[in-house]
Amino acid sequence: MKMSKSFAARVAVATAGGALLAGVAGAAFAAPIDDDDVTVNVEVAPQEPVGALSLTVAADSTALTEGTAETDGTRVFDGVLPTVTVSDDRGAAPAENYWYVTGQSSVLAGPAGASIGADKLGWVPALVSGDPAQVAPGEEVVTSLDEPTIGTGATANNVGLVGEELLAIAANVEGELTPGVWSANAALKLKTPADQAPGAYSGTITLTLWEDAI
Repeated sequence: MKMSKSFAARVAVATAGGALLAGVAGAAFAAPIDDDDVTVNVEVAPQEPVGALSLTVAADSTALTEGTAETDGTRVFDGVLPTVTVSDDRGAAPAENYWYVTGQSSVLAGPAGASIGADKLGWVPALVSGDPAQVAPGEEVVTSLDEPTIGTGATANNVGLVGEELLAIAANVEGELTPGVWSANAALKLKTPADQAPGAYSGTITLTLWEDAI
């Protein structure tokens, strides 16, 4: 074992003292007579919270109910996405950062292997609360059974929720995004062919909060 200089010095002193005692007739090392304990107490105060950017959803499920069928027999089911709330209680977010929330649906699984593709589910996002100067809802996404209402060709919005679609965004275009709370939801619309197999179907919309830099 390699000894530090200070440790070696302490050993040398102790050795010299022992040699001195050994040279005195009848000398002996002292034996402890009694001992006691001292409790050490300290309280570490909590630090001020630094805050966080976070997402919560008002409910973990929603139901779609059937409405009036289209003239071509297409069946229509409507509902509402539970309110999604984004909270930013950081004292100061990075000036160049922005955040956004996306949603993506799984296939809706039904009885005996039947399914409804995510392309058959669309939405119309809306801002429920919060400063609209800082946060904006995403654009309408309609189903693959609809004609596009925005864009054409590769930019057409009749794709359903197959991929990540924008629910809301705080674009921070002026670099002045401040702490706050914002809520958004979306009108959901599911469309199926007239001959869709009957039964109960269920799927999952995954909502994700992202933060990026401009």
